[in-house]
Amino acid sequence: MERITATYFIETPLEVEKAAAVLAGEQSSGTFVAVPGETDELKQRFAARVESISHQETVTESAIPGARASSGLFHRAMIEVSWSIENFGYNLPVLISTLQGNLYELTQFTGLKLMDLDVPPSFAQHFHGPCFGIEGCRRLTSVADRPLIGTIIKPSIGLSPEQTAALVQTLVGAGIDFIKDDELLSSSANSPFDKRVDAIMRVINDHADKTGKKVMYAFNISDDTDAMLRNYEKIVSAGGTCAMISLNSVGLSGVKKICDQGQLAIHGHRNGWGMLNRHPLLGIEFPAYQKLWRLAGVDQIHVNGIQNKFWESDDSVVRSIEACLKPMLGGYSILPVVSSGQWGGQAPETYRRTQTVDLLYMAGGGIMAHPEGPAGGVVALQQAWQAAVEGLSIEEAAQQYPQFAQSVVKFGKMDKIKNVQ
Repeated sequence: MERITATYFIETPLEVEKAAAVLAGEQSSGTFVAVPGETDELKQRFAARVESISHQETVTESAIPGARASSGLFHRAMIEVSWSIENFGYNLPVLISTLQGNLYELTQFTGLKLMDLDVPPSFAQHFHGPCFGIEGCRRLTSVADRPLIGTIIKPSIGLSPEQTAALVQTLVGAGIDFIKDDELLSSSANSPFDKRVDAIMRVINDHADKTGKKVMYAFNISDDTDAMLRNYEKIVSAGGTCAMISLNSVGLSGVKKICDQGQLAIHGHRNGWGMLNRHPLLGIEFPAYQKLWRLAGVDQIHVNGIQNKFWESDDSVVRSIEACLKPMLGGYSILPVVSSGQWGGQAPETYRRTQTVDLLYMAGGGIMAHPEGPAGGVVALQQAWQAAVEGLSIEEAAQQYPQFAQSVVKFGKMDKIKNVQ
């Protein structure tokens, strides 16, 4: 029988083997005490198994402040636990309840993080995965052989539909590939959803009629399921190509319901990620996280960015990009969305460390605050990525590309950049 395997990073005041056995029992057929009916036959079929244990360090201070251990020691380890697919079939919410449920509350653990998971090949027969993925998003935006260049409407909230459409007009004229609503906006008092879609899509459709290029706009449809479906249909009827969903706010089943419609690329925003990941010994790591959303059908997902404005390290961002680009179930492709305090200056390091242009490279202020305005900001990002692929340094690129040079003056650290005009 096929099995699902999960990898955890744990900390425990107990012997690691004993703590791992408690996790396996609690998250399958067992509980805190032997119960009638838990026969050897039942356990053989449905009990979780501890597949491997890799001991790490032992520390005297727990990951959870105030935790106590009788020995004064806390042991850390990587453990692999597997479950028979018979336990939950192809039910994603029950799978999550198994892999990420009450185990976080067990007193046997002072730290526990889901690092990765592996699902069997049969999942491909029950979950179609992203309908568009990397190649589909490239096709919809007519972009090949470079990152998609995108931006976010700023101010995040407060613009009217007409003001937003005017900004979109500037951006599409500048050659932008992708624009999105901020996650804080869906339908506000002065920007009702339907009116905003109509105003923006008039601009995008007119530009497509004139040039043949349709800019992808991700309208934020995050809401209850019925409202999301209505808003989804509004985008489709207006000729749009993308909808955005706040993944952690809407939840797995709601997101999957929208993805299953199959007519729009789904931009997955992970706002709230720090709540799930920031503690090094609590929550979930991105390799596991993005697999769940790939199964649900999300086409694009945020990964933060190099030298970002948030807490996440560059190493973590690189691992996230690599996780998205790693094949899953024969081709479930998901486009990494690089964002958070980005401008062209991070492009060379991003390319150096990832060696990929299969990215949606997002800059808000990095485009909007360019000295030549949003149009100059778009050109500067395109130049930055051209320079990155060419292997140019920031200094060399600034000498060759004028709009990028202005970005360096505006956003860069001038004490480290010489002779930029």
